[in-house]
Amino acid sequence: MKLIDGKELSKKIRANVKKEIGVLESVGVTPGLAVLLVGDDPASKTYVSMKEKACEEAGIYSIVHKMPTSISQEKILEILDMINKNDYIDGILVQLPLPAHIDTDTILESIDPEKDVDGFHPFNMGRLVLGLDCFAPCTPLGVMRMLQEYEIDPKGKDVCIVGASNIVGKPMFNLLLNAGATVDICHIFTKDLKSHTKRADIVIVGVGKANLITEEMIKDDAIVIDIGINRLENGKLVGDVDFYSVAPKCSYITPVPGGVGPMTIAMLLENTLKAAKNRNKKKGTVGE
Repeated sequence: MKLIDGKELSKKIRANVKKEIGVLESVGVTPGLAVLLVGDDPASKTYVSMKEKACEEAGIYSIVHKMPTSISQEKILEILDMINKNDYIDGILVQLPLPAHIDTDTILESIDPEKDVDGFHPFNMGRLVLGLDCFAPCTPLGVMRMLQEYEIDPKGKDVCIVGASNIVGKPMFNLLLNAGATVDICHIFTKDLKSHTKRADIVIVGVGKANLITEEMIKDDAIVIDIGINRLENGKLVGDVDFYSVAPKCSYITPVPGGVGPMTIAMLLENTLKAAKNRNKKKGTVGE
């Protein structure tokens, strides 16, 4: 059994992003990221703080628009319109979840697709389905980079994804399908989850339920990617996989923490760098 170390890989990617940003800065280009944080959700505030720190270390100019829970949808749309038109901002990230009175789809669809570094806009989702160049959602993109780093080729493999969210499950399905995998996607209405996971060469799970995937649900030498993160009553962070029972059966497995999580932020930095390059190619500031 080998651990897939997302923490170390993310360090390598972030160092490369910083190096490339140094090249851009030499021609007067500094990538910019704007983050919208609505409300006081502790987890959201923590994530945004981590993204701010990562941007600072990489050389990305970042600004966080902090808004009260009571803010109207119209006001958020006004702010997004202003950011869309700001030439110094290459990427826009709306921290989810949003308060109940805000329509998330309307907000995400109002982001300029060329600044949609989270990859949630229907324009980018559609291009992802077609296998065209786009901004792919950061967590699934991070999983693909992990597989690449460890020379795990999904082509021809049977893959089971547990979780069908727009943020993880659905884009993960399309990235793997485009890579030549045979993909099975499961969700809350799946009747016999074990029958799906047991025959898969690669199992990817991200539903937010601690220890959902157990030893008897995984075949020998399977590759297990755990995207879930859950905090137990004792404060311990665990994934959706019962790690200690499942790991001995696997050829590769991601730990929680230290697996997929760090890759999400690394991919956000890469997507922001890509957006800055795209913008400046159009202006003729940088070449291909």
